[in-house]
Amino acid sequence: MTNEQVEPSRFTSLEMCAGAGGQALGLELAGFKHSALIELETTACATLRLNRPDWKVIEQDLRLFNGLSYKGIDLVAGGVPCPPFSKAGKQLGANDERDLFPDAIRLVDECRPQAVMLENVRGLLDAVFDDYRRKVEKQLKKLGYVPGWRLLNASDYGVSQLRPRVVFVGIRKDLVGGFSWPEPLQSNPPTVGELLHDLMAANGWRGADRWREQANSIAPTLVGGSKKHGGPDLGPTRAKRAWAALSVDGMGLWDDAPARDFVGMPRLTPRMTARIQGFPDDWHFSGRKTAAYRQIGNAFPPPVAAAVARQIFAALSAKRVYQVA
Repeated sequence: MTNEQVEPSRFTSLEMCAGAGGQALGLELAGFKHSALIELETTACATLRLNRPDWKVIEQDLRLFNGLSYKGIDLVAGGVPCPPFSKAGKQLGANDERDLFPDAIRLVDECRPQAVMLENVRGLLDAVFDDYRRKVEKQLKKLGYVPGWRLLNASDYGVSQLRPRVVFVGIRKDLVGGFSWPEPLQSNPPTVGELLHDLMAANGWRGADRWREQANSIAPTLVGGSKKHGGPDLGPTRAKRAWAALSVDGMGLWDDAPARDFVGMPRLTPRMTARIQGFPDDWHFSGRKTAAYRQIGNAFPPPVAAAVARQIFAALSAKRVYQVA
């Protein structure tokens, strides 16, 4: 190896089903440069353009997108729709019209990246989908990738939320020796009270300090809902009970923090839910409250995406350094 230090390259990525940019932001934090982001929803595309005007956002159905012009991209990533594998979505899998795994694999075939990264709900690991996962693995192996699935908890990577997500990583055979899954952080994430105290106290609410002590755990999983179901509330009855245990009214969202003399359980604002999801405060969401919360609740927490992407980046970097030695 030469004595000259090799500067890490900005590896390129193609993001599908980009949503509000949770995973895309995580990839950016890990060092990847987005060549393009594909997203169908107009409001989510507006969010991406609002925060990163330099990103190439393609507003298109993934099933109609042809990736041949992106052949040689370093990473194909995305969060294909989760309802086909979610218990709330009846777990129809391949029989669900929203199943885009086949198109994700098609895109990998067209682009032939060095690595693939996909995320989905924990239901994808249920026994009912064993055959489905084996089919995906077989297809990726045939394309020259070593596939792997891992259930990651967002709270292990600094996110103040119980949010288990399945992450699929496929690494090209010649690179797989340099990849390892990220290790959980040694420290616990902040409690909801610690995380949101400043936002709750923004209008001088006298009860903010007491509320901080009552909201003494991390949050349950945020549920964004779909276009057909789910509004700006914090999920089904069981989820609302969990929020109530943290002194949060989960029946809806507020536009602003509690007033100075407010008495009772406060509701969260979209900005508060975004912080719980791991978005930075300067990340803004297009659309009205329901549309904004749907984007937030369906997002892949950026810190978790960054943790996995850094491991992929390291694997690609090791290969790059080796080649110039």
